[in-house]
Amino acid sequence: MKVTIDDVARRAGVSKTTVSRILNGNYGQTTEETRNRILDVIKEMDYSPNIVAKSLKSMRTNVIGIVLSNLKNPYWMTVLEGVEDTCRDLGYNLMICNSDEQPEMEMQYIKEFQMRQVDGIVINPTVRNMELYAKLASDNYPFVVINRKVPGLSAHHVVVDNVKGAELAVNHLVRAGRKKVAVFVYRNPHVSTWAERVEGYRSAMLENGFAPGDLLICEVEQGTGATTEAVIRFLRQQPDVEAIFSTNNMMTLDIIKGIKELRLRIPDDIAIIGYDETVWAQHLDPPLTTVMQPAYEMGRISAKMLIKRINAKRQQKPETVVLEPQLIVRASCGAAGRV
Repeated sequence: MKVTIDDVARRAGVSKTTVSRILNGNYGQTTEETRNRILDVIKEMDYSPNIVAKSLKSMRTNVIGIVLSNLKNPYWMTVLEGVEDTCRDLGYNLMICNSDEQPEMEMQYIKEFQMRQVDGIVINPTVRNMELYAKLASDNYPFVVINRKVPGLSAHHVVVDNVKGAELAVNHLVRAGRKKVAVFVYRNPHVSTWAERVEGYRSAMLENGFAPGDLLICEVEQGTGATTEAVIRFLRQQPDVEAIFSTNNMMTLDIIKGIKELRLRIPDDIAIIGYDETVWAQHLDPPLTTVMQPAYEMGRISAKMLIKRINAKRQQKPETVVLEPQLIVRASCGAAGRV
């Protein structure tokens, strides 16, 4: 015979309501000992709730969606681990979509999630669907914005202090004796993260005594080969540049390719720092100094924040969580270790 929620409640010695709360991820009113006992009984009896009946009764699907801007970027794999682990711990499933930085695709995915009645959405926005974001907020639809800021939007955000991350990188280069430091950034006025990293570069250079005329900001288009071509052209025009700060990890690989095509040595001829710690950074030759973002924490916090928002009985005041970056120092700057 099929095991019911009443069977689980009797075996665990608790009420049906308590079992239901645990199944819905609402742990606040239950002790850890009781929660673990219920979960053990659920596993022992191989109980699986009738999802269709449950969703019709509660108007919940226990599914959340996530829309990311670029799944080719390995940074997002770590963010997804944090989201998925948290969903699993709190009794939710996850649906994943990739907008590929296309606002039309992002809009389509968000609307499809709503039609499929997911309970809420985590969004790494293209920041070009302002009316849609505003409507989600005005409709009180549960969603959390991650990584990028959406100006003027009344919503939960989980971001990293990108200005500080850039300052850590530039200050390290200057302390290492590099006088002429350039920054490379993708040309996209909608992405707050890249703009903030350039802002951090600018503030660090000026605070270290450089004049505005000493700043070297190179904007490049996103596209196959565009960054490598831009680096080669830039370094031929500026042969005395001693260091490059890259504001994106995908960009960093193309910058290194351009440097090597010019037969320049890293770090002897030119130093480089990348943004985002990846699994391959320490295996490059030489190993790459990076600004590490707490990617797993971003995923974990955003999922937890969204699920709390879904289960809230009252409308919550929007909250912004700002995570701290860290500089991982390796040989691409002529030094090794961690600061």
